[in-house]
Amino acid sequence: MSLVFMANLRAIAPIALAAATLGAMELSDADRFRALLEEDWSFRLEHDPLLATNVGEHRWDDRLPAVTHEAIARREHHERELASRLATISRERLTGEDRVSHDVLSAELRHALEAQRFRTYRLPINADSGFHTELQQLPKVAPLETPAQYDAYLSRLRAFPTYFQQQIAMLREGLKDGFTVPRWALEGYERTASAHVVDVEKSVFYAPFTKLPAAFSEAEKRRIVEAGRAAVRDAVIPSFRTFAEFLTQEYLPGSRRTTGASDLPDGPAFYAHLVRRYTTLDLTPEKVQELGLSEVARIHAEMDEVIRQVGWTRGFAAFLEYLRTDPRFQPTSPAQLLKEAAWIAKRMDGKLPSLFRRLPRQPYGVAPVPDEIAAKYTGGRYVDAPLDSREAGTYWVNTSNLPMRTLYTLEALTLHEAVPGHHLQIALARELTGIPPFRRFSYIDAFGEGWGLYAERLGLEAGFYTDPYSNFGRLTYEMWRACRLVVDPGLHAFGWGRQKAIDYLAANTALSLHECTTETDRYISWPGQALAYKLGELKIRELRARAERQLGERFDLREFHDVVLGSGSLPLSVLEAKVDSWIAAEKKR
Repeated sequence: MSLVFMANLRAIAPIALAAATLGAMELSDADRFRALLEEDWSFRLEHDPLLATNVGEHRWDDRLPAVTHEAIARREHHERELASRLATISRERLTGEDRVSHDVLSAELRHALEAQRFRTYRLPINADSGFHTELQQLPKVAPLETPAQYDAYLSRLRAFPTYFQQQIAMLREGLKDGFTVPRWALEGYERTASAHVVDVEKSVFYAPFTKLPAAFSEAEKRRIVEAGRAAVRDAVIPSFRTFAEFLTQEYLPGSRRTTGASDLPDGPAFYAHLVRRYTTLDLTPEKVQELGLSEVARIHAEMDEVIRQVGWTRGFAAFLEYLRTDPRFQPTSPAQLLKEAAWIAKRMDGKLPSLFRRLPRQPYGVAPVPDEIAAKYTGGRYVDAPLDSREAGTYWVNTSNLPMRTLYTLEALTLHEAVPGHHLQIALARELTGIPPFRRFSYIDAFGEGWGLYAERLGLEAGFYTDPYSNFGRLTYEMWRACRLVVDPGLHAFGWGRQKAIDYLAANTALSLHECTTETDRYISWPGQALAYKLGELKIRELRARAERQLGERFDLREFHDVVLGSGSLPLSVLEAKVDSWIAAEKKR
């Protein structure tokens, strides 16, 4: 899973110039639409300076976002105004990618306007991450090659106290309203903040001051290092200390003891909104769980076949226990786990040309999940990097609590997070031409996570999972995503308790018990997001089967993949229309 951002926008829009010069002449719907997109993108960048940095626009590298009621009201007014203007532009008069952009923006605004009702800004954290954990990427994404760029970075560090206090104020609002993360989903969460309360030299935020460019004068180096030491000591570390104290002394004790989103104020409507948002489909919690139960039964039959293949005769539950406890399936060291992951990734790199015509230029690396967040973090994640930075994308592998990390699931994890999963999809989207910035760097969960799960299955066609235990690991990952369709509505709509969800995952998957627990806490604290994976994958597989059926021998898998990935992240209904259009064009050729 991952977050995605956007590229450099310094040029003045020709459409805006045309509007100024032509005066009274009426612009076409296409011209008005493109002008609207450019205005919206400019607003997004200025409203969120962290987004701007990540997309290569560096005018706001000296500041952090404002998290005040005034800033939130300004964003919500912008979204309502944008929706009103979009309604005046005829979709039917647009063509090609403009029409796709209209569909994507319409869906995005619909969900944004729905979300205003629930004031979700009161929940800037969940069980494994939050506003503060995202900041630790700043030293890697900020450009740091000139004294002016270091000064901008220093200004950002000095802004930490204000930013943290604003976020704490929103969390306090949530406490007052009963709109919080459940208490038991946050056990140990304070470490994500307290881990940054360290000596200045050990802070990740101080690292850039230990390797200044050689071209800087000695006086400039002394000035920047002294200023950096002061900023980390007086602004960064106290901010994390204050937040850790707030979590332990105020937020955790005051958090709700209930579990589901339906227990929140206006909870049933809130969860129904999240289901629509994360799936991009008009589904009810009942329908989602029904689909999940059907998939669980189907995958269970495939798992039973693998168990028969290896000659196991002691039953399903005993087989899961064997996989979780036998040392042969556990890494012996963090280095071994990282090396195994890197070897799998490199092998898949060599298979990519057989599956894709177009490959990204940006590379990726493999690294451990940072210690300060690893304890409650998922098994792995992809972390993107700006195209204009000196960093590659990164496939994070969780090397903490080694007995709970399973080697038989590592192929599936790697194909999902690295290639042909998140890195391939995200890097390709960034490098697209002919589509507007908001699409190149947007991330729609149903598309991105659906693609990640589909990418796991592609390993079968690329020669992976030859070991039956690894294939069982693949099935356990697919079962895990199917179980989410059962567990997430269970927790948030049908009154399931935390232990029931943990037990359901443990009974149906070979995930470690630690992962069953951390994953359940993630679903509790992040309602709806877990539904995106399986529903997105089912749609992509449905569209592939349709194309294979209708095109027969003319079906080209590489071309199908290029069509799916060729327009960036899309709502599933928009993806379906795009694939259907391609099928129709291929049949006419």
